[in-house]
Amino acid sequence: MFDIDVLLPDFWSILDAVPVTLAMAVLIFITSTLVGGLFALVEYRRIPVLRQLVIAWKVAFKGMPMVVVIFLAYYGLPPALHFVASVLNVEVNAHSLPNWVIIIVALTACVSAFQAEVVKGALNAFDSGQSDAAHALGYSNWQLFRRVMFPQIIVSAIPDLANSFMVIMKALSLAFAIEVVDIFAQAQLTAALNFYYLEAFAIAVLFYMVIAWVVTKVADKIEAALRVRT
Repeated sequence: MFDIDVLLPDFWSILDAVPVTLAMAVLIFITSTLVGGLFALVEYRRIPVLRQLVIAWKVAFKGMPMVVVIFLAYYGLPPALHFVASVLNVEVNAHSLPNWVIIIVALTACVSAFQAEVVKGALNAFDSGQSDAAHALGYSNWQLFRRVMFPQIIVSAIPDLANSFMVIMKALSLAFAIEVVDIFAQAQLTAALNFYYLEAFAIAVLFYMVIAWVVTKVADKIEAALRVRT
């Protein structure tokens, strides 16, 4: 039976995990977008060697399940950092690396492969004739990017970037595998105390729905504002 009386206590309990989950999601979103944007630029410019490395990265991390990458990072990242520190003759206790750092690194690696495709698509949609016109007017490459390319690219990419943020939010539910508590994990912990699993997961779904609604509305407003400016 669905017990309404436990909804409010469960709500406040699961709410504690919302700020932490959002903070991790925002950090992963920013880092993966920056890395993915760099990868997309390498492919767009067709830089030798680096382009092949980027393609290999995308094939690897788009093909592997995220939970596998999380465990690879969990067991492989500390020894790798310890090896690098020993080579550089630096004292670092890599095995004390917090699990939340590992989850951010793992999901950034995965999501950056998808973000690269988002940015690459936006770059390919840019009319190269505008670049020729800007150079004819005396624009430098930086001025071309800042004043012409970036405003158009970001408008094209916003819907997909908003979707990527929600993918990150859902991917964070895998973090409980290495004892990092997000909204979903907090719902599990809350339900384990009172055995009202359906109610706890219903509250978790509510939080996810509200976050998705807010992200969609914010993305729509940003896109509309940028389209007016461009």
